[in-house]
Amino acid sequence: MGESSFGEYVRQRREALQKEDESGSFSLRRVAGRVGVEPSYLSKVERGEQPPPSEETVAKLAAALNEDPDVLLALAGKVPTELLRIIRRRPKLFAELLRELKDMPDHAVLRIVREVRDGNW
Repeated sequence: MGESSFGEYVRQRREALQKEDESGSFSLRRVAGRVGVEPSYLSKVERGEQPPPSEETVAKLAAALNEDPDVLLALAGKVPTELLRIIRRRPKLFAELLRELKDMPDHAVLRIVREVRDGNW
């Protein structure tokens, strides 16, 4: 997904929340204020005129929009620092794992996650 997909997703999410909440809490100006960026900057990000912001700002944006930060980071083309640390410990193994999982249906991946989490393997 490209940078414009990130901005489009953020704008659509913010506007959907704004329609649900008549108090104006999700106006561009208010969301930008909660995130700590200028409204003009957020507007440019939403329009795809600026690349996605830093990991920290994306996480704040996710919180402001009641969104999963991993989803927004993925749309922004970023990998959370926490996951990078994990991958760097065993890069070959995790690369192989991701390549094997990439074409599996969601239910199969979720089954594997549950088995690993619960220790049933």
